[in-house]
Amino acid sequence: MATTVDSADGDGGEGFGSGNLAGGGRVVRTAADRARTSALRRRHRRRQTVIGYLFLAPSLAFFAVFLLLPLLFAVLLSLSRWAGFDLADIRPAGTDNFAALFARGSSFLTPVLTNTLLYALGTVVLALTGAVLVAHCITNLRFQGFWRTLYFLPIVTTVVAVGNVWKYMYEPGGLVNGVLNALGLRSVAFLQDPATALPSVVVVQAWASLGSAILILTAGLKAIPHTYYEAAELDGAGQFTVFARITLPLLRPSLLFVCVTQFITGLQSFALIIVMTGDGGPGDATDVAALEMYQRAFKYGDWGSASAAALVLFVLILVITLVQLWLFRRKGADA
Repeated sequence: MATTVDSADGDGGEGFGSGNLAGGGRVVRTAADRARTSALRRRHRRRQTVIGYLFLAPSLAFFAVFLLLPLLFAVLLSLSRWAGFDLADIRPAGTDNFAALFARGSSFLTPVLTNTLLYALGTVVLALTGAVLVAHCITNLRFQGFWRTLYFLPIVTTVVAVGNVWKYMYEPGGLVNGVLNALGLRSVAFLQDPATALPSVVVVQAWASLGSAILILTAGLKAIPHTYYEAAELDGAGQFTVFARITLPLLRPSLLFVCVTQFITGLQSFALIIVMTGDGGPGDATDVAALEMYQRAFKYGDWGSASAAALVLFVLILVITLVQLWLFRRKGADA
């Protein structure tokens, strides 16, 4: 029978009970001993795996019930016709719902998806630009915790409150037009004019999401080693050069997170639009994909078309997110 000789202070503690002591403090272990040790290790590894899955079971069950099952049901409804009452009334429709969304003359591509992309893009540009500037200023001020809390307050405020306050501020006799009149400018029908309704809501959405972006970016700025700034100061670099060549490149991970999350929030947003404009008015100037899905399902009872629109929006969000990740990684590699 094959045997192996291991040191007595090696990894095989089991050898002392099953092998024989040889000269010089060595343990002679047979192939059977090694097989038994390997079996014990595999059994221990399987036990750890089972325990790990038991701890994960509540989270997995939660995602299965509230994410996986609704997703599968949405896929089923997108290929069916259903009024939303009795499950027995579900009728197969194939790809008719998707064909109707992209048919000529359909309002889903224009203006719904167009408004959605403009809304998300405008929110990201305004929120990201403002958050970078404000976070950079906060890091150079005293009482940084106070300023971060002040900018974070809109996040903990309900969408209904934020929307109604800004809605009254946009009124012809509201605060915004009062400031414009004081500057000698005419009043603007912000939410009543189709040309200004969507940009007006975009400004509110960007303002409301500014706090979380500032919180993340200030943490990213604090993580940048101060030695880089000291070296740049010794080299005589200006503030703009330091910001463009040191701060922004090293802030890329935080910028990526903020950009992706803000874009997803913008593409999914519709509660603020309902509060400020009602049904996406005036006309369809502020009608976005999430609002269109809500109206098709709960207002018109067309759950099949609403589910098809939801899947299209899901694919759009996935593609845009992957493109953002690829662009940031490519820029990081180039840098």
